[in-house]
Amino acid sequence: MTSNLSQASVTLLCYENVSRSCIKTPYSLGSRLILYAVFGLGSLLAVFGNLLVMTSVLHFKQLHSPANFLITSLACADFLVGMTVMPFSMVRSVESCWYFGARFCTLHSCCDAAFCYSSLFHLCFISIDRYIAVTDPLLYPNKFTVSVSGICISISWILPIVYSGAVFYTGVSDDGMEELVSALNCVGGCQIVVNQDWVLVDFLLFFIPTLVMIILYSKIFVVAKQQAIKIENIGSKAKSSSESYKARVAKRERKAAKTLGVTVVAFMISWLPYTIETLIDAFMGFITPTYIYEICCWCAYYNSAMNPLIYALFYPWFRKAIKVILSGKFLKGSSSTISLFSE
Repeated sequence: MTSNLSQASVTLLCYENVSRSCIKTPYSLGSRLILYAVFGLGSLLAVFGNLLVMTSVLHFKQLHSPANFLITSLACADFLVGMTVMPFSMVRSVESCWYFGARFCTLHSCCDAAFCYSSLFHLCFISIDRYIAVTDPLLYPNKFTVSVSGICISISWILPIVYSGAVFYTGVSDDGMEELVSALNCVGGCQIVVNQDWVLVDFLLFFIPTLVMIILYSKIFVVAKQQAIKIENIGSKAKSSSESYKARVAKRERKAAKTLGVTVVAFMISWLPYTIETLIDAFMGFITPTYIYEICCWCAYYNSAMNPLIYALFYPWFRKAIKVILSGKFLKGSSSTISLFSE
């Protein structure tokens, strides 16, 4: 009896009666329900959380600023991950089969890479924005204008889309690995093989912006510490209105930098396991078990759901905006001029 069950589980296929069908790894009903709940929750948080971020910034006029437009564009990338990537990856992860066709597999992989790299580029530009804001808060509005923000947003979208499209639709990613691709090619699978050269390129695309962010936020931390000491000295003396204004501006920009610094750290923690796993896997002959890959993959996906939670935790204006939106008050014509700041 046990032998028969074991044999049945080994021979279970994604598509019965189809030649070269991929072998399906079965999960118990309880395990499948738990996985669907966990992955589905991540997708819903990514979709609705980032939708709230986009609605808040675009609707309330008080939030219309170059920095917030960058945050909105970042939320759009995370929203697309939750809407177009995570649901299909959820079925693939739980069912261990791809039921959506080979062409959509390529499109899904292209969107996955494009939107995730777009998030990374947005965070890199946001760190540059915060560095300018903290180091030169009074001249910052003249340096980081709406047009500059628009250029940063354009680069953050165009480069990842062009790069991902070129890699996945030209076939250059699996050059020299034709035998392995042929061996892995089965009906019901969606495993994109990337050779060592392109894995290194992917790693550099992750490593270089991440290094830039680490350097900039390290400098921001040093400058913020120096500014805090100056503000304490100003507070202990009779200070002019000009000095008081400088102190308030510096304090506000440091707080914003701290919040976005947490966002960057969360991104690196989420994506580092996946980046290291793909790098090691490419040079070790793709021997990593599927479940390890799926765990690393979903850690990365969940980052798209984390950013709205971080904003809700650190931004009082975002919490107030959520209350207005969820209560339906934002449908009133005058709601766009509501003050979201306490000071």
